Amino acid sequence: MNYADFRHLTFESKPNGVLLVTINRPEVLNAANARLHWEFTQIWPVVDADPKTRVVVVTGAGKAFSAGGDLSLVEDMAGNPDALTRTMREASDLVYNMINLDKPVVSAINGVAVGAGLVVALLADVSIISETARFTDGHTRLGVAAGDHAAIIWPLLCGMAKAKYYLLTADFIDGHEAERIGLVTMCVPPDQVVPKALDVADRLARGSQISIQWTKRALNNWLRQAGPIFDQSLALEMLSFSYPDVREGVKAIREKRTPAFPSAK
Repeated sequence: MNYADFRHLTFESKPNGVLLVTINRPEVLNAANARLHWEFTQIWPVVDADPKTRVVVVTGAGKAFSAGGDLSLVEDMAGNPDALTRTMREASDLVYNMINLDKPVVSAINGVAVGAGLVVALLADVSIISETARFTDGHTRLGVAAGDHAAIIWPLLCGMAKAKYYLLTADFIDGHEAERIGLVTMCVPPDQVVPKALDVADRLARGSQISIQWTKRALNNWLRQAGPIFDQSLALEMLSFSYPDVREGVKAIREKRTPAFPSAK
């Protein structure tokens, strides 16, 4: 692939080898449909092969960073082994492709972040969040295990006690709290999110590329050694889709009510 092949990601070259990537489905708060979910996995090898790009900044168009997955995508997965297999492969590729990219990634979390978008936001090497942004790993609210990325990185970022609380409850976290507990690098006013991310990216792009990239490579071994933990969480998430809780979770979200999960009766 090359940059022209992407439908839901746009690209803007900045000075010194900084590439601004924008998640571009603002009409649905940049929610990930099947195509965007796949594009999230493919962008990192393309960046890796691009000799002009040194650092990537990722943000969302409009008010959101990425508001999770389309519910139609979730419904397609429930009881559909082929869709589950495809999604499991893509979810794994997204995490490992980001981990294995030596070039730094900076996320500019300008608004709500859920699902695959949250993976990109928190697996970035530097994460800048708006004071008004909120995010959640909403898996348990949907009725499935927290698979995407949380098991591999949340305990490292914020500790096991906070990770367990937010992953088990699926409570939303605002920018200030995310910075306080260490889930993100820093929290800034909304109008400073992208400028601050670009400033950090420019500093990295003007630094020693070998030393920066190899430092990232070494640090990411903390994530690589947690790979089996992530792999099991992802497998359990996919297994969750064979149970009726997920259908009730989707229905409750559509109806804007508290779910009544069959497994809790």
